[in-house]
Amino acid sequence: MIIIPARLNSSRFENKILADILGLPMVIKTATQVSSLDKVVIATDSLEVLDLAKSHNFEAVLTSNKHQSGTDRINEAVNKLDLNDNEIIINVQADEPFIEPEVVKAVINRVQEVIKNNENTMIVSCYKQINSNLADDPNHVKVVLDENSNAIYFSRAKVPYNRDYYEDAQYCGHLGIYGFTKKSLNKFCSLKQSKLENIEKLEQLRAIDNGYNIAMVKVESKSFGIDTEKDLENALKIFKK
Repeated sequence: MIIIPARLNSSRFENKILADILGLPMVIKTATQVSSLDKVVIATDSLEVLDLAKSHNFEAVLTSNKHQSGTDRINEAVNKLDLNDNEIIINVQADEPFIEPEVVKAVINRVQEVIKNNENTMIVSCYKQINSNLADDPNHVKVVLDENSNAIYFSRAKVPYNRDYYEDAQYCGHLGIYGFTKKSLNKFCSLKQSKLENIEKLEQLRAIDNGYNIAMVKVESKSFGIDTEKDLENALKIFKK
């Protein structure tokens, strides 16, 4: 099941999930983008978004307006839906209206492997290779991997630090698509916020801080999350073509 957390208020871009994306509200465009892969449910704190989802034939769950993260929001939704512990839950952000379905499919496939092999993995996510200039941007989160493609650390800083200006230094840009089982999602949301999570403002660090693996999948993607009106303007220029 793909669940899209859809909080209406946004500090940097008011009501951004309702912004028009090629004739559809952003949250609906995102849902439509991935609807061929699995059932899509929209988890929202807004009656307006609830009605909007239903008008476009998407199931929606009304959740608390007190949640600090989208992950907490989808956790409430999956518990209300009374799903099996091994149900695969994919968190796709509402501000990813151009996310490629094959990117989400890669995460789904990796979660299936985790279940089949009984791996000690709490979360599956994905990354793409980015250039040095993009790695300088703190809004583009970087991930450092171990030899097994598990995440060692996520940061807004440019990591790894290229002390000797190594020509082949590579930077991995994190994409905010997360795969869980219902059981691992419940466990993640039961953990207390960690110190590193609060410093970087990156909730996935909570899992690493508590000794759990985050398995990463390399993907190719041109998509990016839309955080500001400038992001929206740039995205429309790119994806209208």
